[in-house]
Amino acid sequence: MTAMTEQEMQEWVRAQFQRANAYLAERGLITNVILTKESRYFAPHLAVWKFTLQGLTEKVWAITGNDLPTDHIDASFAATPQDALRYFSYRWQLKADKILASELPSDAKQQEFAQILIRSAEKIYPLSENPSLWQE
Repeated sequence: MTAMTEQEMQEWVRAQFQRANAYLAERGLITNVILTKESRYFAPHLAVWKFTLQGLTEKVWAITGNDLPTDHIDASFAATPQDALRYFSYRWQLKADKILASELPSDAKQQEFAQILIRSAEKIYPLSENPSLWQE
């Protein structure tokens, strides 16, 4: 795989930003300010965004990526982007376990989603544990 050019990187970041904004807007969360100093990009794999929300004092973390679920959490659950990645990984594992352990028969789509959550959690957890990625 070849390295991304500066322009490709900017386009990727913009696309992920738009994805995060659209995802939050669909859930009634309108972003106000992106906290860029606290957000992290691991192009072309994933981005972890920290946003303030319009009319609210709360902040949220959002995660986007090319082959990851887009998701968000209240920023009170994670102090840093590294903590947010760790939290998303844990949360996805729990969601997958809940789907797979359900007494109710889950359809093929639910089973597939559980596997996506597991793969995604396993993909991002090592990033959260790599100290070289988190040095300021």
